[in-house]
Amino acid sequence: MPSLVVGAAIIADGRLLAAQRAMPPELAGGWEFPGGKVEPGETDEEALARECREELGVDVTVGRQVGEDWPLHNGYVMHVWTATIANGEPAALEHSDLRWLSEGELLDVPWLPADLRVIEALRVHLKES
Repeated sequence: MPSLVVGAAIIADGRLLAAQRAMPPELAGGWEFPGGKVEPGETDEEALARECREELGVDVTVGRQVGEDWPLHNGYVMHVWTATIANGEPAALEHSDLRWLSEGELLDVPWLPADLRVIEALRVHLKES
């Protein structure tokens, strides 16, 4: 079974939160969905909540899964879930920068290739928020 990573498509007021990678060097400067590896015994939703607390300092309410399996390098698979902030203000605790992007700004940042594939699937969720 492939190793699982979760990504949070945090949406507020029709905008998506994007996070700029600080490390590792080969990914630094690229933009992504906040998130990370699912630990043994965790559900996607539990991992997403934990990662958002660790990376952004916020509590989130997990919404719907976007697509199914998004293949990554090295045998990893990413599951992306919509989320809303339940408590706190996002801070770049583990990233270089954060940006809120409207639908028209989604391609204004250089997304990491795996995350870029998810952007089109997210447009419908932005219109619904």
